[in-house]
Amino acid sequence: MENTTRSKGIIAWFVYNPVAANLMMLFILLAGIVSYSMMTKRMMPDVQPNIVSINVPYLGAAPNEVEEGVIIKVEEAIQDVKGIKTVRSTAREGMGNVIVELTNDTDLDDAVNQIKIKVDSIATFPGETEKPVISKLEISADVMWLSVFGDMDRRTRQTIAREVRDEIMNLPDVNKAEVLGNRPYEISVEITDSQLREYGLSMSDISRAIRNSSINLPGGAIKTEGGDIRLRTMGQAYSDLDFAQIVLRTNPDGTRLLLSDIANINDGFVESDGYARFNGKPASVIRVKSMGEQNDLVIAKAVRKYMEQKNKTLPEGAKIEIWGDLSYYLQQRLDMMFINMWMGIALVLILLTLFLRPKVALWVLVGIPISFMGAFLLMDKVGPVATNINFISLFGLILVLGIVVDDAIVIGESVYTEIKEKGHSLEN
Repeated sequence: MENTTRSKGIIAWFVYNPVAANLMMLFILLAGIVSYSMMTKRMMPDVQPNIVSINVPYLGAAPNEVEEGVIIKVEEAIQDVKGIKTVRSTAREGMGNVIVELTNDTDLDDAVNQIKIKVDSIATFPGETEKPVISKLEISADVMWLSVFGDMDRRTRQTIAREVRDEIMNLPDVNKAEVLGNRPYEISVEITDSQLREYGLSMSDISRAIRNSSINLPGGAIKTEGGDIRLRTMGQAYSDLDFAQIVLRTNPDGTRLLLSDIANINDGFVESDGYARFNGKPASVIRVKSMGEQNDLVIAKAVRKYMEQKNKTLPEGAKIEIWGDLSYYLQQRLDMMFINMWMGIALVLILLTLFLRPKVALWVLVGIPISFMGAFLLMDKVGPVATNINFISLFGLILVLGIVVDDAIVIGESVYTEIKEKGHSLEN
């Protein structure tokens, strides 16, 4: 009997060992539930491109100067790095950018280290260039958008927006958020020609005085018995009041000519044609993003909870609202999958109970959720697209759901017919 059973394969083995079959079914069900609860849920699959970005600032240089002084030298330095597929370069005013695409079988971290060594060894960069920035290209996905708006001036709104951005990034479940719609701060110094002539100054004198006075400089160190004392001059000007106290000239009688004596100093913002409005009021937008193994649903829940608490502490006239939440559509698709599953189970139960036997209907019903729990258990073993719950994997699960329900009905009817014709026995 045992040899016959072995010859029929694993299904026959489980037929003669129902306890093992039931234990395996219970394991798949429980392990699938645990696996689903721990899986990352994102709008799009987490795909890491094999791309390295090299940025070299070249202050004040025209695009052709950037190409000659930066781009060509970087391309020549990295040409012997193994695994390079394509190199795309862009030269624009003040910046050189080189994008290196690697083959799929190349180790990204190793390639980044090799490229960094090659670029850092270039000793012929122009003197005006800054330190090259070499990084892996990481793809992030939008989760939600918030707007800070209300009856307040631009400075107050932008300050609140930056504060909200920083607090959101400090949440344990969030590590990337950015502010959109804020204008950069700018301090402008306006001086008339008549003022310059009256005091015998030129624009070069004014710019030189500002450059020499608004600066932080290291001053070396003083060795003492208790240790070294680091010296540093802290003279950087940040506000209109700081710039107003810059000394342009010291007269023989000891009096000083300050920048505020001859210039209008405006502490404002960079002029721009762009603007952002929400509910008819000027707004600053905060975009929350997810990266790597972060869960979009968890991020959205944390941000919503924070927003409810933050609105209670904002000054009068200021408010934060969510106007875009992609996690809503992800949750909607998840709900659709489970609703369809339970509807399929109900239909199978009703149809098989009416036309076959309740016992057959019950076991077919149990098989549907077990099949899906088994799928969740194995999803992290079949490749990067299905390692998490996302729009692509959800589409496949919803599509397969109909196939599973249909097959369950067919198999159940086949088993019932076989038992009816040949009787109920282990051999049949």
